[in-house]
Amino acid sequence: MTGMHQERWQLRLQNLIKAQYRLAKACSQESYNELELAGLVQTFEFSFELTWKTLKDLLNYEGFDVASPRSVIRTALEANHLSSEQCETLLDALIKRNLLSHTYDEQNALEAQRLIVKHYAPIIADVMHYLEKKSGE
Repeated sequence: MTGMHQERWQLRLQNLIKAQYRLAKACSQESYNELELAGLVQTFEFSFELTWKTLKDLLNYEGFDVASPRSVIRTALEANHLSSEQCETLLDALIKRNLLSHTYDEQNALEAQRLIVKHYAPIIADVMHYLEKKSGE
C-alpha cells in the first residue's frame, strides 16, 4: 500500500489520542449534571467513531477491504489487533451507541454513564495504546 494510507491511519490516530484524552478526563468525574452527562456521551461518540475509523485505516493499509464498523471490528480481531474481549465490547458499544444518546431519559442517562465509564472508555484507551505502539514500529 502507499504511504498515504500509513499517513492517514497515523493522522487519524493523533485525533483519537486527543479524543481519548478528553474521554478519560470526562470519565474521571464523580458525578454529572445533565449537561455534563450529555457531554460525556458526545465525547464517547467521537472517541468510538475515531477508534473504529483508525482501525479501518490501519486495516486498509495492511491490505484488508473493510467498510462498515462491524466488519472493521471483526477483521481487527482476525488480524490480531483486538482481543476477543475488546472486540465484544466494541461490538456492544456499536449496538448501544444510538440508545446512549437518549440522555433526556434518566434511566438511559444513568445506564449510558455506567457503560461508558466502566466498560467502553477503558477499552477505547487500550485500543488507542495498542495503536500508538503499532504506529511506532
